[in-house]
Amino acid sequence: MFSSGIKSVHFVGIGGTAMASAAAAMLDKGFAVTGSDQNVYEPMASFLAGKKIAVMNGYDERNLSHKPDLVVIGNAISRGNPEAEFCLDHKLRFCSLPELLKEFFIRGKRSIVVSGTHGKTTTTSLLTWVFEHNGLNPSFLIGGIPNNFSQGARFTDSEWFIIEGDEYDTAFFDKRSKFVHYLPEIAIVNNLEFDHADIFENLDAIKKSFSQFIRLVPRNGLLLGNGDDANLAPLLNATHCPVKQFGLGENNAVQGFNLRFGPTATEFEIPSFKFHLNLVGELNVRNALAVIAAAKHCGLSNKQIQSAFDTFKGIKRRLEVKGIAGGVTVIDDFGHHPTAIRETLKALRLRFPREKIWAIFEPRSNTTRRNVFQKELAESFADANAVVVSEVARLEQLSAEERLNPEKLMQDLKASGKDAAYLPDVNSIVAHVAKNVLGGNVVCVFSNGGFGGIHGKLLERLGKR
Repeated sequence: MFSSGIKSVHFVGIGGTAMASAAAAMLDKGFAVTGSDQNVYEPMASFLAGKKIAVMNGYDERNLSHKPDLVVIGNAISRGNPEAEFCLDHKLRFCSLPELLKEFFIRGKRSIVVSGTHGKTTTTSLLTWVFEHNGLNPSFLIGGIPNNFSQGARFTDSEWFIIEGDEYDTAFFDKRSKFVHYLPEIAIVNNLEFDHADIFENLDAIKKSFSQFIRLVPRNGLLLGNGDDANLAPLLNATHCPVKQFGLGENNAVQGFNLRFGPTATEFEIPSFKFHLNLVGELNVRNALAVIAAAKHCGLSNKQIQSAFDTFKGIKRRLEVKGIAGGVTVIDDFGHHPTAIRETLKALRLRFPREKIWAIFEPRSNTTRRNVFQKELAESFADANAVVVSEVARLEQLSAEERLNPEKLMQDLKASGKDAAYLPDVNSIVAHVAKNVLGGNVVCVFSNGGFGGIHGKLLERLGKR
């Protein structure tokens, strides 16, 4: 498939961060690149325009009339898409983005793949910065925007490729998890929980997918796993490659202890060295331990790692302060799983120990739209004082028996002493919060989407009070 005859490449769904970054990198390699998408939003619209990549608005068979040598079909594209159908009808050569990355960018490099249900983006960003800060100039692909970089992806001539390994499926024609394509020399597995209820039937199905990923680690590679995670434990008995465990328990090869949490930073120790991290929360300590284990395996010293930790600036949409208006701090967070919400609120409580914390949550992911975590979702808001939940996204696509029950969620939250409200849209949420929030309060918005620009609308409304 990936012969020397490929000169032109078309990206179907080019507007995503990873797709746009890969398209630009293919252009830099000398390929003729085109792309299409329903809508291309900022910052990728300006990014692609700056690269002078021709982007067709909308999907149409005519976008492929030039018969490109290779068509890269994005994860969001399904059967029925006119360009996907044209590819199949005319037997054009096509592949997924993970396949393209594997053959054009990862093969021949030393690949470090960061996986797990939670913490992938933070861990990948922190590890990438440790390598960058110490002059290793790694290629990277991250599912977010680290504040130390202006982009979520970069392709260099370095021997290192650091990539966030997602367990979500690859494409409509390849239902394996994306991370099985990334040729891991070092595989990090942060944790393992049930998620992605639209494609995984149960926890065992997710374990099977992670097991396939782990089997790809070569005998001269390394598997790094969270030794504190009971779900992950059976998968760390691998005999085909070296295995090291990290965590807070004594059974870990890389053990963190003496944790001391400040409002904006954390201190912890490993044997013979004390680390300082500009992130808050126990989850981030484990993320950092994974980074330490990987970096030390690759030859970096504790002092080199700490020097990078000192200058790490975090990631957009991970406890990101969007602004302060009327004395109210508005924070954006990508959390969309009960565990992520719980850990984020625990970290916020450390940061704001006496302030009233509001949690605004959009049930938008394919897991939280369903009732698989009905009980756990209510419990995840333990450290919030007030909770506002928006209408379940794409409500009509799920049966009443399958979807999250908002009435039950409100009942459980109020029974635990929370001020809770279920409101249909952004405008009603903004009105409710603006009416009831007080100066000095903290509002954290949880969503894995744009949530109708709620952050800006809330800040504008609070500024006018």
